[in-house]
Amino acid sequence: MQGHQIGILGGTFNPPHLGHLLVAEGVYNALHLNKILFIPDATPPHIQGKHALPAKERVAMVKEAIADNPHFCLDQIEVKRGGKSYTVDTMKELKRRDPLAQYYFIIGADMVNDLPNWHQIDELVKLVTFVAVRRPGVTPQSQYPVIWVDVPQVAISSSGIRRRVEKGESIRYLVPDGVAAYIKEHHLYEKQHA
Repeated sequence: MQGHQIGILGGTFNPPHLGHLLVAEGVYNALHLNKILFIPDATPPHIQGKHALPAKERVAMVKEAIADNPHFCLDQIEVKRGGKSYTVDTMKELKRRDPLAQYYFIIGADMVNDLPNWHQIDELVKLVTFVAVRRPGVTPQSQYPVIWVDVPQVAISSSGIRRRVEKGESIRYLVPDGVAAYIKEHHLYEKQHA
């Protein structure tokens, strides 16, 4: 398929939640993309000291989260590569795999101001178009080209979900049912017994 358009949603997905899916679906529709790749990272480069589950657990949860959406795809490009994941390396590999595709990398509004600090950003902007999701209270400005997209605002965070599970609270309607079932079945995020 020549020149197809592919969105990319990267992240730790620790765990994936409905906010991720809303953003992906919103960008998919706004830009008329062919598909969205969900790319869990192997070792998050920007989160120091935060405990992330092993990649295989996070990959399994992403599979559950996107199972019922035919235009969402899991891509384990970073997990297979291992180590720290830099977006520029991932984009070079995706471009090698599919040179004709146009890639749209989805980021939150709060990440736009941080783009100048991204690893090899000047090379990266030649490989991919950034798509930012508007957030209330964040003023969009960037020296780099960014497409702004509106999606429904939901204040769901992976850290909040982990805290709720640890306290034994419900996470229904925060994560897809399959993800909630996986977390429960595998006892993820529960309080560690000392």
